[in-house]
Amino acid sequence: MAKRTDTQAAAPHAADSHELIRVHGARENNLKDITVEIPKRRLTVFTGVSGSGKSSLVFDTIAAESQRLINETYSTFVQGFMPTLARPDVDVLEGLTTAIIVDQQRMGSDPRSTVGTATDANAMLRILFSRLGRPHIGSSRAYSFNIPSISGAGAVTVERGGKTVKERRSFSITGGMCPRCEGRGTVTDIDLTQLYDDSKSLSEGALTIPGYSMDGWYGRIFKGCGFFDPDKPIRRFTKKELHDLLHKEPTKIKVEGINLTYEGLIPKIQKSMLSKDVDALQPHIRAFVERAMTFTVCPDCDGTRLSEAARSSKIEGISIADACAMQISDLAAWVRGLDEPSVKPLLTALGETLDSFVGIGLGYLSLDRPSGTLSGGEAQRVKMIRHLGSSLTDVTYVFDEPTTGLHPHDIQRMNDLLLSLRDKGNTVLVVEHKPEVIAIADHVVDLGPGAGQAGGTVCFEGTVEGLRAGGTLTGRHFDDRAAVKGTVRRPTGTLEIRGARTNNLQGVDVDIPLGVLTVVTGVAGSGKSSLVHGSIPAGEGVVSVDQGAIRGSRRSNPATYTGLLDPIRKAFAKANGVKPALFSPNSEGACPTCKGAGVIYTDLAIMAGIATTCEECEGRRFDASVLDHHLGGRDISQVLAMSVTEAEEFFAAGEARTPAAHRVLGRLADVGLGYLTLGQPLTTLSGGERQRLKLATHMAEKGGVYVLDEPTTGLHLADVQQLLGLLDRLVDSGKSVIVIEHHQAVMAHADWIVDLGPGAGHDGGRIVFEGTPADLVAARSTLTGEHLAAYVGA
Repeated sequence: MAKRTDTQAAAPHAADSHELIRVHGARENNLKDITVEIPKRRLTVFTGVSGSGKSSLVFDTIAAESQRLINETYSTFVQGFMPTLARPDVDVLEGLTTAIIVDQQRMGSDPRSTVGTATDANAMLRILFSRLGRPHIGSSRAYSFNIPSISGAGAVTVERGGKTVKERRSFSITGGMCPRCEGRGTVTDIDLTQLYDDSKSLSEGALTIPGYSMDGWYGRIFKGCGFFDPDKPIRRFTKKELHDLLHKEPTKIKVEGINLTYEGLIPKIQKSMLSKDVDALQPHIRAFVERAMTFTVCPDCDGTRLSEAARSSKIEGISIADACAMQISDLAAWVRGLDEPSVKPLLTALGETLDSFVGIGLGYLSLDRPSGTLSGGEAQRVKMIRHLGSSLTDVTYVFDEPTTGLHPHDIQRMNDLLLSLRDKGNTVLVVEHKPEVIAIADHVVDLGPGAGQAGGTVCFEGTVEGLRAGGTLTGRHFDDRAAVKGTVRRPTGTLEIRGARTNNLQGVDVDIPLGVLTVVTGVAGSGKSSLVHGSIPAGEGVVSVDQGAIRGSRRSNPATYTGLLDPIRKAFAKANGVKPALFSPNSEGACPTCKGAGVIYTDLAIMAGIATTCEECEGRRFDASVLDHHLGGRDISQVLAMSVTEAEEFFAAGEARTPAAHRVLGRLADVGLGYLTLGQPLTTLSGGERQRLKLATHMAEKGGVYVLDEPTTGLHLADVQQLLGLLDRLVDSGKSVIVIEHHQAVMAHADWIVDLGPGAGHDGGRIVFEGTPADLVAARSTLTGEHLAAYVGA
C-alpha cells in the first residue's frame, strides 16, 4: 500500500502543469507578433524604453483579456451595465488568472471625491459616528457631505380591495451636506467688474465677456428684450434692471418676430463656461474664467463640507469633520484608542484600513484631501490600499510604475509590499524603470530595442543577472550611476520665498538661485510641491509643467496637441490656394463616410464594439478631393503618417519649408520623441511619452523660470540622460530651471539642491539642507544625502 502511494506522489498532478502564462502572437499597438512565457506566483518586471510596448503587452493584452473573460461569466443583463472590452489582438493566451489592475490613471478631479470616499474609510467612519456620536442625529447618511437633507409630502393613489384610495404620505431624508456650498467646501463668487464696465451702456460695448458682442444675436436680444434701456450706463440701472441683466430666470421673448429665450448673464455664463473643465476651455475663455471667478472657503461649514448637525455630533470631543481633517497616522492612533465592544468589528476594519495607509507611506494624507490633488504616485498607492489586506491568492496583480513619486527611502517599502503580495501565492507583474525594483524581480522581460515602430519585440527574458550580462539597452544602463558635478554654475540672482505655509509647510524661508538647475527633493509628502507650486505660481515669466494628465480623444494626436497642425494646414492652403479648414479631419476636410475618424464603429450592445477601417478613405480620414492637394510632393495624410524626425527634415527646406512647424518639431525631437508619427492618436501613447509631449508643448511658452514636476516619470534609464541634456540646454540658454525630483541622476546633475523633510506630513515641511550635491553627499545629514551618497558610491 505504502509503495503504491509513493508511486502516485511521484507523478505530478495534472492541475500543477499550468505554471505559466503563455502569450503567443501578440500584436496590440506596436507589438510585433511576440511570444512570451511568464512564470506564475513570481514577481515579473517588464522593462524597456518609454514607448517600447510594455503597457501594450501587460495592460492591453494580458490584463485586458483577463478582465474580458471575467466579465463574460456574468449574465448578459449584468454585462449590459459593464464596460465592454474588445478581445486583444493576440493568437493565444493561456494560463490567465483573475487580474487586479493598479494603474497610474489619475483619480477623478470631481470636487466631491476625497481620499476618504475613494477608499471606503469615510463609509466606515460614518457608520461609527452614527452608532457612537452624541447627540445622535440619524443614520450614516446624516454624516455624508454628498447627501442633502430633503423632505416632502403629498397625496398618493393606492389600489386597495378593488377601490382607489388616496392617502397622504410624507418623507424626510437627513443628509450631512452643507446647504450653502452643497458639499464642495468652497463657494464661488463672480467678480462683476470682470463682466462689464459700468460706466458704459450696453450699446457702447459695456460687456467684457468673450463672445458677447453687441454686433451679433446677443446685441439684438439685449436691445429687443425690453427689460432695460440698452443706451443707459449700467451704473444708472435700477435694482430691477440690474437683476434682470444679471440674474433673470429663462423667459420667452420675441425679437424681430423670432421666438427666443432670454436669460440673465450669470446663469448663462455658469452653464456655458463655469460648469466646464477649466483646462479644456480655449485659452482666452480660460483667462476670463480665472479672472472673473473667486473661490473662497465656505463661511457656513468652514470648508468641512458638512452641515452644522453633522459637525455637532461627537465621539470623545471629536466630530467627523475633525476626524477627516486629522493626519491619517494620528487618526489611526485615535481609532485604536476607542474601546467600544458594540462596534468592535467596525473599529478593527477601520483600523486596518488606516494602518494600510501608514504602511504604504501615505500616513501624511488626511481623509478630506480632494482626490484630484493627489500626484500620480499617490493616487496609485491609494488604489493599492484595498488590496493590501486581501486574503485572495492565485491572483495576478498588475502594477504600472508603482514607485512613481517615491523617494529612494520609500522604494524599499514598496519593494517589501510587492514581495509580500507574491509570497501569498500571487503572480505580480510590474512595469518599471527603476533599477532598485528591477533588482528584486524573479523574472525580467525586456522589450525594445527602441520605441514606437522601432520597439515591440522581446529583447531579453530571464533573470536579473542575465539582464546585466545581456547586451540590451536596459542591461547596459542597469548599473549606470551619474557622478556628482565637479563644478557647478554660478547663480545670476535669487528668488526669495518667505514664510511659506501652504499645506504642511512650517513658515519656510528659502532663496532659490536663478540661472542654474535647482532640484527640490525630499520624501513623499515632505512639502516639495507645496513649496514650489504654492510659492512660485505659473504666470508672468514662469512656465509650470505639472503632473496633470493629458486629456485627449482618439481624434487628438501629437500634431493637434502641440499646435503643429495649424502652420501645416496654412502652408498647404497657401500652396494650393484653398482654405486651411480643408486640411483638418475634424472639420471640412473630413471623409463624409467616417466623419474623419478613419474607422467606422459598430456598437454590439453587450459584445465588444467592432471598429472597421473606413472603405471610402481607407483609414486616411480625409475626403478624396483633399488628397489631390500637395505640398512638397506629399498630401496631408502622408504628412500625418511621417515620424517627427522625417517631418523635421521635410519642413526644413525646399517648397515645404515652414519655420513655424519646424520649430515645434525641433522641440519634439529635443525631448526624445523623434520616433512618434504626427497622426498617432494620443490614446495610444505611454505615460512617459505623454509627459514628454507636455514638456515639449510648454517649452514654446515665453518665460525665464521653468518649473518641472517629476519630469523623469515613465522614462527609461537611457532616456534620463537625454532629459538631463535638455535641462542643461535650457539653463545654458539663460533660463532658470527648478525641478521637483526623486531620481538620483537628476540630483547628482543639479547645481543646487533644496531638501525638505525630515519626514512627511506634519513631520516634514522644513528645509533640512540647502547646497550643492557634493556638499549633500559629504554631509550625509539627511535621508536624501545618505541615498545619494550610496548611489554615487561615495
